[in-house]
Amino acid sequence: MTTSTDIYQELLAKITPFDRLDSTVLEGIIHKLQPLRYRMGQAILVKENLPANIYILHTGQARLLGYPLDSIAPQTLEKLEPGAIIGATGIIRGVPCETAIASTESVCLTLKVSDFQELLSQQPDIAAYFRNQLSLIEAYDLIGVETNRRGKVVNDLKELAIRSLKHATVLNLPPDKIPLSQIDPNLLWLVSSSGSNYPVGSVIDTTNNQQYIQSTDKGIRLIGFTDPTLSFSKAKEEILYETSIIPNQHSSIPFAPEKPEVASEATNKQIKYPYIHGKGLVNATLACFQMLALLWNMPWKRDVLRRALENNYKRTGNISIEICGAVAELMGLKAQLVEVPAVAVSKLPTPVLLSWQDTFAILYHTTEKELTLAVPETGIVRKKTEAFIDIWGQDGQVLLLQSTPETPKKRFNLSWFLPSIKKHKAALIEVFIASLFVQLLGLANPLITQVIIDKVIIQNGINTLNVLGGLLIVIAIIEGIVTWLRTNLFVDTTNRIDLSLGTEVIDHLLRLPLRYFEKRPVGEISSRINELENIRSFLTGTALTVVLDAIFSVVYICVMILYSWLLTIVALATVPLFALLTFIFAPIIRSQTRTKAERNAETQSYLVEVVSGIQTVKAQNIELNSRWNWQTRYGKYISSSFRNVITSNTAGSLSNFLNKLSGLLLLWVGAYLVLKQEITLGELIAFRIIAGYVTSPLLRLIQLWQNFQETALSLERLADILDTPQESELAGKNNIPMPAIVGEIKYENVTFSFAKSSNLQLNGVSIEIPNGAFIGVVGQSGAGKSTLTKLIPRLYELDAGRILIDGYDISKVELYSLRRQIGMVLQDTLLFDTTIQENIALIVPDATPEEIVEAA
Repeated sequence: MTTSTDIYQELLAKITPFDRLDSTVLEGIIHKLQPLRYRMGQAILVKENLPANIYILHTGQARLLGYPLDSIAPQTLEKLEPGAIIGATGIIRGVPCETAIASTESVCLTLKVSDFQELLSQQPDIAAYFRNQLSLIEAYDLIGVETNRRGKVVNDLKELAIRSLKHATVLNLPPDKIPLSQIDPNLLWLVSSSGSNYPVGSVIDTTNNQQYIQSTDKGIRLIGFTDPTLSFSKAKEEILYETSIIPNQHSSIPFAPEKPEVASEATNKQIKYPYIHGKGLVNATLACFQMLALLWNMPWKRDVLRRALENNYKRTGNISIEICGAVAELMGLKAQLVEVPAVAVSKLPTPVLLSWQDTFAILYHTTEKELTLAVPETGIVRKKTEAFIDIWGQDGQVLLLQSTPETPKKRFNLSWFLPSIKKHKAALIEVFIASLFVQLLGLANPLITQVIIDKVIIQNGINTLNVLGGLLIVIAIIEGIVTWLRTNLFVDTTNRIDLSLGTEVIDHLLRLPLRYFEKRPVGEISSRINELENIRSFLTGTALTVVLDAIFSVVYICVMILYSWLLTIVALATVPLFALLTFIFAPIIRSQTRTKAERNAETQSYLVEVVSGIQTVKAQNIELNSRWNWQTRYGKYISSSFRNVITSNTAGSLSNFLNKLSGLLLLWVGAYLVLKQEITLGELIAFRIIAGYVTSPLLRLIQLWQNFQETALSLERLADILDTPQESELAGKNNIPMPAIVGEIKYENVTFSFAKSSNLQLNGVSIEIPNGAFIGVVGQSGAGKSTLTKLIPRLYELDAGRILIDGYDISKVELYSLRRQIGMVLQDTLLFDTTIQENIALIVPDATPEEIVEAA
C-alpha cells in the first residue's frame, strides 16, 4: 500500500533542486512537511508579508499574481501546477513579493522557513540553486520599478519580464564593502534584496568610482539586466509535474488558516506598539489619535483635536465613530467607515479604530487566534478571538485608516534650526563669551561697594576711595564697550540666521501642492510665516539668557553662601512660590496665546481677502459691510489680546510682589545680623546686590515661560507648512527628466475630483490630441474645461487614469522638467507689480526685446 510519505518522496524526487538530495536527507525533509488544503480562491501567500513557510504545490492549481505599480488590479503571471515552489523567492530576497491564490481546491506541502534555511546552510548545492535562480515575480517587480522610474509606458510588463529571464544575471555579493567599479558596467544592475545602503529597486551606478555598496551579514542580491526596453528572446518553458493523487483522498488533510501565516507573527509580542493613557471619553479618544500620530510619525496637534472633540461632546453629549473619521481626515489620514461582523475583524488591514466598551481603541495586529489592541484606559491588551467577540459583540462599525502621500510627517521641531545655528556657531560662542565677561564684571560692583562701606567710609580713606571710584568707572566703560560689541555681533548673526531660515521656509512654501493653498486663506499662511521670527528670537535670544542665568545663578548662590548661609536661605525662600506661580499661570497663558494668534490670523485673512477683491467690494457696494465684518474680527482679536495682557500683568504683578517680599525679608534679617555683628553693613549691601542677580532671573521666569508658550505655538503653526510634503516628494524626486516634448497628448480614463468625493469633475475621460493640433474644448461653466488643462502640468494629481505626453506617463517624470516645457495662460490672469515686459519674460529673464515682442 502506498503511504503519503512515499507519495511525497516520489513528488520531491521529480522537483528541481530536491532531486539532487540523497534519500536520507530527502526523507528527513519529508518528515517535516505539513500538508494543508486550500479552498478555491483562498490566498496561499500574499505580497504584504514575508512567509513563515515555503509551499510545494501538491495537487490542484494556483495563480501567481503580479501587481503593477500604476494599478491596484493584479495581473496573472503564471499558472502554477503541481511541483511549483512558492515562497522561496521572498525568503532568498528578504523582501515580501509573492502572491499566490488557489485556482481550484489544492493541497500544498508546507516547510517552515527555519527548516528551509537549515537545508540551505547544510546543502550548498541547494542554496546555490535558489540563490542563483531569477524568478518571474522578482524580474516582474524590478523591471516594473525601473520602467516606472523612467516614466515610459510598457504595454505588457509580464511579457517583458518573461523575456528578461534568459538574459538576466544574478549577482550575490558577500557582506562586505564593495566598490561599484568592480561590477560589470555593461548591465543595468538593480538591487533586489533588503539590508544594504541602497533601497530595493535602486539602480547601481557602476560609473561612480567613489561610491560603494555595503550590506548586512546576509549579503546583498543584485540582478543585472540588459536595457529593459529592448526585446529579449523568449524564456524556456518550465517543466510541469503530474501526480496520480486524486482530490477525494485528501479529506483527512486539514484546511489552511484563512489568512496566510507570516513570519512576523512569532515576534508580535515583542513589538512595542505606541501607547498613550487616557481616561474618560474625550481623553481616551484623543489618546487613540495620538497613538496613530506616533505610529505614522505625524505632527501632533493636541489642542486643535481636543477642541474639535470637546465641542462635539458638549453639543451632542457623545463622540461618534463618524466624528472620529472626520478627525482622522483632519489629521491627514484616509478614513473609511465600514460595518463588519466580529468574525471578519481579524481579516481587516490594520491599524483600525473601533468602539471598545464605553470608548475607543486601536486595533494594531490580528491573527486567526488573537487580536492586539491599544485601549487607552487599560494598555496594550491581547484578546483571543472568542473573548474579543464576547466584549465587542457580533458586529459593529470600524474605521479603516490609511496614510496617503499627502499625509504630513513630523520632521519640523527645534532641531530643524540647528544647522543654521551651527553654521554661525563661532559668532554665537563669541557672543556667549562676551556675555560671561559682562556677568563677571557685574560681580565687581557689589564687592567694591562692600570695600567702600566697610573700609573707606569707616577708616576715612579718601585716597582709597578715589582709586576704587576710578576702578568702578573703568569697569563701567569696559562693560559698556563689551556690551556694544556683543550687541552688534549678535544682531548681525541673528540677521544672517533669519535670512537663511526665511529663504528655506519660503522655498518650501512655494513648492507645496496647490491644494494646500486652496484650503487656507492667504492671510493665515502669511501669519504662519511670521512665526519664524518668534522662534529664532527665542532660540538665539531667550535661550541664551536662560543658559547664562542658569550658570551664574549657581555662581552667585555659592558666593552668597560664603557671606551667610542664613541670608541665602531667606533670599531663596520665595523660589518655591515663583515655581507655583509659573505652574498656575502657564496653561492659562498658553491657551490665551493660541486664541490670540488664531483671532489675529482670522483678522489678517479677511483683510487680505477684502483688499484682493476690492473690485467686487466696490461693484457690490459692500464697503460698509466689509468694514463691519473686519471690525467684528478685529474686536475679537483685541478682546483676546486684552485677556492675555491681563493674565500676564497679573502674573507679573505677583512676581514683582514676591521679589519685593524677598528683598524686605532679606533687609529685615540682614539688619538683625548686622546689629548682632555677625556680618558688616558692607557685606549686607553687597549680599543684597548679589541676591538681586539671583532673583532677577526668577523675576523673568514668568515672562520666559510665556515666551516659551508662544514659541511652542509658533512651532506648531509653522510646522503646518514645513511638515506638509512638497510637490516633488509626492511626485517622486528620483523620476527621470521629461525629454524634449514633441506635443502628442493622450488622456486615458482620467478621473478627477477637487474634494476627493463622489462629485467628480472628470469621470473616465479619454482624449487623444495629435502633435501640432490646435484644440478648443467647449462646454458649460463648471464642465471641467479648465480642469482638463490644469492636469497637464500636474497642478493636481489624478484620482485614476493617466495622461501621456509623447508616450511618457507624466506622473512618472520629474515634475519641474515637465512644467519647464509647458506654457500656460490661466483663467484668472495675475500680473506681478513690475513692467509688462518683465511679466512676459518671467520664465526667461534674459530674453531679448525681439523675443518678448514675438511672444506678446
